[in-house]
Amino acid sequence: MEVLKGIVTVLYVLICIALVVVVLMQEGKSAGLSGALSGSADTYWSKNKGRSMEGALEKITKILAVLFVVLSVVLNLSW
Repeated sequence: MEVLKGIVTVLYVLICIALVVVVLMQEGKSAGLSGALSGSADTYWSKNKGRSMEGALEKITKILAVLFVVLSVVLNLSW
């Protein structure tokens, strides 16, 4: 049982590191007050965001976040 807990802990640390790296790779969003005042227009990149690298990074972030939460719950269960 301790071996399984060790494997899950190592996997948890790897997911944590991957999540930090993926979030830092994403571009900053200017959707705040300055973005609202400047009137950001729809561009080709914003319309095809799902097919771009930024869209892929967002999908990976969502998947890693779900795995992070699930493994957090699993690690806090009484073994």
